[in-house]
Amino acid sequence: MRRIVLWLLSTVAALVLLFSYRTSTGASLTSEVVASAPVDAGSGATYTGDTVQTQEGDVQVVITVADGKITAVSVPVHPSGSARHDEISARTLPALVEATLAAQSADIDSVSGATYTSGGYQESLQSALDQAGLAG
Repeated sequence: MRRIVLWLLSTVAALVLLFSYRTSTGASLTSEVVASAPVDAGSGATYTGDTVQTQEGDVQVVITVADGKITAVSVPVHPSGSARHDEISARTLPALVEATLAAQSADIDSVSGATYTSGGYQESLQSALDQAGLAG
């Protein structure tokens, strides 16, 4: 009987410790992720993509276009509100923005571990490109 009680208490203690463990790396993200190419982003037209609903949260992309090229990308709406979402967004969104500026289209790779956010980003980006009259 003592062994059963000891085993039960040990199991409960282990479960409590397991579920209270925080995996956050301490990364935080401001409410908007912005990146731009060296070109002055203020000299172009701004196009706002549709807000796309994903399983992890809404995503919306805003692009600035000058001389037929994407000169800046911002992501004012992205999954956030929890340490997990903030950590994923902090890692994912800069990579997606960089890929967009390099590819100059929505034909970019998804970021591993952020499939839903990547898909929402690409869909919203394509919407903004369509508004700008650029092939995506």
